[in-house]
Amino acid sequence: MTKEGYAKLQEELDRLRRVERPQALQAMNEAAAHGDISDNADYRVAKERRDYVESRIKELDDRLARAQVIDTRDLATDKVVFGCTVLLGETEAERRVKYKIVGAHEADIRAGRISIHSPVGKALIGHRLGDVIQVSVPSGKKEYEILEISSE
Repeated sequence: MTKEGYAKLQEELDRLRRVERPQALQAMNEAAAHGDISDNADYRVAKERRDYVESRIKELDDRLARAQVIDTRDLATDKVVFGCTVLLGETEAERRVKYKIVGAHEADIRAGRISIHSPVGKALIGHRLGDVIQVSVPSGKKEYEILEISSE
């Protein structure tokens, strides 16, 4: 996991503990004050929310405890590795795309972060500047040339 990905998960965990958990508990208490909880839709909704928050807290605690954080600032840029940023040129189109290779939970194509396990991520790993790779994507095969590798 990248340092940025770890920080993002830590922020979410802190928000869940400081904001979401207390709000969920307060909603449960308010709903319970309305009477019999066995037939109380507001209470059921509040309890489901609390259960979701607790489940997410447990999931994030576990993920952060097991995370191996990679500092991408010190990466060698002679070949594509986890955490590096790659500028690609599509060989059939005059288009360039830039991707950062990240873990599956950090991937966000709109932000230019692709999973190391994605078809493009898998195809890039280990290749060097100037290499041309072929990737099978849902729309067919694409060819990319590696134009730049950096540790942004």
